[in-house]
Amino acid sequence: MKWSAVPYSAVRALRRNVMRTLLTALGIIIGVGAVITMVGLGQGASAEVQEQVNRLGQNVVLIFPGERQLGGVSIGGGSANTLTAEDARALRDEIPEVIAASPEVRSQRVVVYGNRNWATRVYGQSHDYLQIRNWGVESGEMFTEEHVAEAALVAVVGQTIVDELFEGSDPIGETIRVRGLPLEIIGILDRKGMSLMGSVQDDIVIVPYTTAFQRISGRTHAMVINVQVFNEESMEIARVKMTDLLRERHRLAPYQDDDFTIQTQEEVAQMATETSRVMTWLLASIAGISLFVGGIGIMNVMLVSVTERTREVGLRLALGARGPDVLLQFLIEAVILCLLGGIGGIALGLLGTEIIASVAGWPALFSAEAMVIAVTVSAGVGLFFGFYPAWKASRLDPIVALRRE
Repeated sequence: MKWSAVPYSAVRALRRNVMRTLLTALGIIIGVGAVITMVGLGQGASAEVQEQVNRLGQNVVLIFPGERQLGGVSIGGGSANTLTAEDARALRDEIPEVIAASPEVRSQRVVVYGNRNWATRVYGQSHDYLQIRNWGVESGEMFTEEHVAEAALVAVVGQTIVDELFEGSDPIGETIRVRGLPLEIIGILDRKGMSLMGSVQDDIVIVPYTTAFQRISGRTHAMVINVQVFNEESMEIARVKMTDLLRERHRLAPYQDDDFTIQTQEEVAQMATETSRVMTWLLASIAGISLFVGGIGIMNVMLVSVTERTREVGLRLALGARGPDVLLQFLIEAVILCLLGGIGGIALGLLGTEIIASVAGWPALFSAEAMVIAVTVSAGVGLFFGFYPAWKASRLDPIVALRRE
């Protein structure tokens, strides 16, 4: 048999029973479709997380206080009072690579305007905060360094506060109350959307940190220091200098551990995307089981096909076909089955991803690489599971095969 005729012969054999061919390919279609859907949703989730990390700002470093000990037991990282507003000013003024720093204190409070009220987060920040977060002001302005120095009773509010308390009217110049403290609204923030933790970033009131320390939160230490570095290349240098400066300011001996934790924006992104990446691979692995089951179905059908076509194989061998010819024919049949399943699986996967993304509101990201890999894997499944039936067919004795009824 000519090698060029083998694929044609394999296709002709598959066309003899179209329904069985389609049902056999269905297992691969479902498997490939499930893999593409899971990977598409997973990659979409990862891209969304990365976008949210980028909303933190450019070249951002977060400094958290260390852990606090109570009776010899650690209460957990971030529980100690080790960071101060003076630390933030020193970082900004003494490290050339740092261009902005903002000590942060936050609390959950009820904001009142007229006869309306709304529970929200009140943040104490410096005037650098919006620059660090790359957050614009829709109308009005951000408070200034003079406002911070004076502990002024001013506030900048998010879009949710405008919607809930002012029903879309302009709140600039209006006064809201937090714990009975009157705060004049001088600015409205641009809409920001969801945060990495799933909270609404627009549901926020920002006041000078001095006002928050003295009049709202009752705290004397920062819960975190937000820092912006000049560029990404200077990130590690700035990190070393920040570590040295804070250790010096906190009078830590060489044998003592840091009483603070420094996290770069890249580290935050890695932590945020790690869970998404693990879930993507887990779901894709589970979906891949369908491919394995589909491969077993192909092996089963090919074994039945060998049994049904024993006389045909014997006749081919008697007319001069060699064992490798028969082996190749049955392998090509299996591969064609899987390739058909792979192509159908791509269509099913794209459709399924679109439907789930639109119904559930989840982000989705199609990957050409995932599609190529899925089709390649499906062809590999055909080779792997089709080899034994093909090998069995190629080893038939022509005389015995011709005598088979």
